[in-house]
Amino acid sequence: MKKSYVGEGKVQLIAGGGKVYTDIAARFVNSEKSLEEIIAKPYSKELVLKIVDSGHKAAVEFDYFLFGIEGFARVTEVQLVRKRIASYMIKTGRMDKHGKRSFDMVIPKIIENNKLNYIIPVKALALTDGTPLRNYLPEGVAELNYLIGVDEVLDIIEKWYEAGVRNGFSEEELRYIKPQATEFKAIIGMNAHALLDWFSIRCCKRAQNEIRDLANKMLRLCEEAAPDLFANAGPNCKVLGYCPENEMQHEDCRGKVYNKIEAMKLLREAKRG
Repeated sequence: MKKSYVGEGKVQLIAGGGKVYTDIAARFVNSEKSLEEIIAKPYSKELVLKIVDSGHKAAVEFDYFLFGIEGFARVTEVQLVRKRIASYMIKTGRMDKHGKRSFDMVIPKIIENNKLNYIIPVKALALTDGTPLRNYLPEGVAELNYLIGVDEVLDIIEKWYEAGVRNGFSEEELRYIKPQATEFKAIIGMNAHALLDWFSIRCCKRAQNEIRDLANKMLRLCEEAAPDLFANAGPNCKVLGYCPENEMQHEDCRGKVYNKIEAMKLLREAKRG
């Protein structure tokens, strides 16, 4: 079993950036010039920034980005695929690998501190040769304590899974018992509009730790590959100038970032003043 921790997942930008097509798309709408002239015109950083800042993001849908990710847990996969304007190819968990499947887990490091004293009835235990354990224990001992941590839980599941494969059960059925800590690998495709929307939610401090880590790593790659498109990308507080979460605003942001209710109140007061 390979065990890694939340925050160690890897993201690679496979395609996207470099040449940006948003300015071509934006010019095409209002230009009387021929398509050849529009395409031949030099790239306009100012036009791209204007489009992004205006919020008229239809043109940014013509810039597409492709990512490869690994080292993230199924917990995060479930949240990732809620973004529907995207394409995903995810490594299958149902195909039979005939015992060759890698049993890889991703967990938050902090939960390793959680232990359980599990009570095991002595009558359920035997030595490897089949001899009942109670034959070697003092009379009256009916239970034993087994201190279980994360490693023991995962080890039991892995061995149970491997036994199922050996016993002829399909991996498609056995995977129902695999934990959400199971690693997944994926190819993700999103256009710049979808990415900007996704960053605004998933880079927020209210997002779950691992998907926030994924989003921030993707954002850094996008900023490097297409800095004009993603000049103002990030959580909603950065994009909007206030936090739309209101009473659900993250505790770290309270008193530092106005929520929407507070921002609207200040705006109304400024207009009256």
